[in-house]
Amino acid sequence: MIEVEGVTKSFVLRKRAGRLRRERVDVQAVRDLSFRIAPGEMVGYLGPNGAGKSTTIKMLIGILVPSSGHLRVAGLDPSRQRMELARRIGVVFGQRTTLWWDLPLRDGFDLLRHIYRIPADRFRENLDRFVDLLDLASFLDTPVRQLSLGQRMRGDLTAALLHDPEIVYLDEPTIGLDVVSKTAVQGFLTELNRERGTTVLLTTHDMTDIEQLCPRVPVIDHGRLGFDGLLRDLRDRIGGERTLVVDLAGPCPPIEVDGARVVRVDGPRQWLGFPASASAAPLVSAVVDRYPLVDLSIREPAIEDVIARLYTSGAGTAPGTGRSPLPPRDPDTMQDQAPGPAPSR
Repeated sequence: MIEVEGVTKSFVLRKRAGRLRRERVDVQAVRDLSFRIAPGEMVGYLGPNGAGKSTTIKMLIGILVPSSGHLRVAGLDPSRQRMELARRIGVVFGQRTTLWWDLPLRDGFDLLRHIYRIPADRFRENLDRFVDLLDLASFLDTPVRQLSLGQRMRGDLTAALLHDPEIVYLDEPTIGLDVVSKTAVQGFLTELNRERGTTVLLTTHDMTDIEQLCPRVPVIDHGRLGFDGLLRDLRDRIGGERTLVVDLAGPCPPIEVDGARVVRVDGPRQWLGFPASASAAPLVSAVVDRYPLVDLSIREPAIEDVIARLYTSGAGTAPGTGRSPLPPRDPDTMQDQAPGPAPSR
């Protein structure tokens, strides 16, 4: 569904080099980027601010043209066949709205029906479904400018999906949302993918979104792909510790078993850390054999910690590519993408 082969995107910046002089600086926002996304995949595209995530999405939409390399989305060249591609994709930028500011949501949706030439029966079916899944009924007749951030975000999601796109790009779709709104959006996207097989590319700094929605996580830093694989493989690769939480029949001295260390003791409950790549079975067996066990649970390393370790350690290398590890981050060259035109209908 999405093919990115050796794509590079460069921008020219003008930096002050004295009181009366500016010098030209070439910045590569994306460097030799390659990945593929199959139909129906939900992919979390991760990276720190300025890594090149939004630049990548703008190239996939057709707003920006790659400096070099090859792009295909749904079999189309995004920049050369942008109008045709627009009917097959949906886009949500969390910090911008594609809705009409002074119109009620219902009227904005009706305008989109005419723009995308959506058959009336299909439009009604989709709208009714989205109103139900995203709980829009109470503010359908409210002007967009009067909506809360969570309400507007749900309206933007609906606007991006009314025409049954094959691919949806979501750039920080839950930014600033409360827990209730965020949960509603996550459940909606999961059901959309399951029912319709919609391909989803999600960029976010909220790791709960990734854990709930995206098994696969390409990670980009400094414009280069550092990892592309399953989220669980990323945990194994970067390392860190899993935690065995043990509830005993009563307070005991710190548990002593091979392959683990006691992190914390609180009365009858003890926390044992052990390598993320190690099997928990021998550890659990040893605890059961030697101590009066009441209950236990295993906690995976927090995904935020795993991603942070990848950014800072340079441990990631895209499988099968032979690329060098992620370069050290240089704040002076970690420029964000040059501003481009807002996505238009």
